[in-house]
Amino acid sequence: MSTNPSRPGEDNKAPAGRPIKVGDTFKTKRIGTPLDKLARQQAGKRSVTRTQRKRGRYIKARPAHDHPTDIAFDATIRTAAPYQLQRAHLRAERAVAFAVQRRDLQQKVRVRRTANLVLFVVDASWSMAAAERMEATKGAILSLLMDAYQRRDQVGLVVFQKDRARLILPPTSSVDLAERALRTIPVGGKTPLSSGLLLAYEICLAARQRDQEVLPIIILLTDGAGNVTMTGMPPQEEATRMAGLIKANHLRSVVINMEHVAFDRGLARNLADAMGAPCFTLPELRTEVLVRTVREHLKP
Repeated sequence: MSTNPSRPGEDNKAPAGRPIKVGDTFKTKRIGTPLDKLARQQAGKRSVTRTQRKRGRYIKARPAHDHPTDIAFDATIRTAAPYQLQRAHLRAERAVAFAVQRRDLQQKVRVRRTANLVLFVVDASWSMAAAERMEATKGAILSLLMDAYQRRDQVGLVVFQKDRARLILPPTSSVDLAERALRTIPVGGKTPLSSGLLLAYEICLAARQRDQEVLPIIILLTDGAGNVTMTGMPPQEEATRMAGLIKANHLRSVVINMEHVAFDRGLARNLADAMGAPCFTLPELRTEVLVRTVREHLKP
């Protein structure tokens, strides 16, 4: 296990296990994501997305090709109409007033609501801003859960500290369950950044496997400085590789740089670039700022 020297003002000897209270909660606006280009298999209740099921709002039609399953009769008739004079012999042969050929078939494109999974991945190692960071994160999670209540959105929490990352709050839409889990999260110890990124990656992939319609987004709160390695390679190199894995699998992510401006070495920005994520610096860490940052990133 390798370590990085502490930054000015940091007390690496601070005891692990210091409990942090939950920040204030408040009512949030509805989270929305843009209409994506994936065909969806199941119904959702929040973000608008395409679905191949025969339920949902019919918004347009496209050529049915070889395997029509949900014929758009209006669009099919419009497509075939210009050819009716040329198909007079077909109409006579079939004794029909209107002749449709396979190439005319149009299929409905439908949209339904699908779910967001907002996964917070938080550096819970000891630093000057650790208590404030965890307090704001707890409040943000509960605020987003209140917004997601009775929909299908879920919120989860991964913390990394000491020698590993832990899933503190599995993806849930239960406010009561989240509040019980959040009350007892302490801060302290070293920074296994790459372990946190790997666990977040695994959780998002597992969520996709359970439900192909889920839209996960990773919200990483860190200064970008890891000092624990899983494989023996330098901690920062290992974290960058884990970040690249997230980008390669097209997982949406946002990095919140929690480093104090006086000590910022650009590590969080470099990590965000490796993840293909925007990087925000919050000069004033408050719960409402964090929630607004998440909500703005999810807007169409």
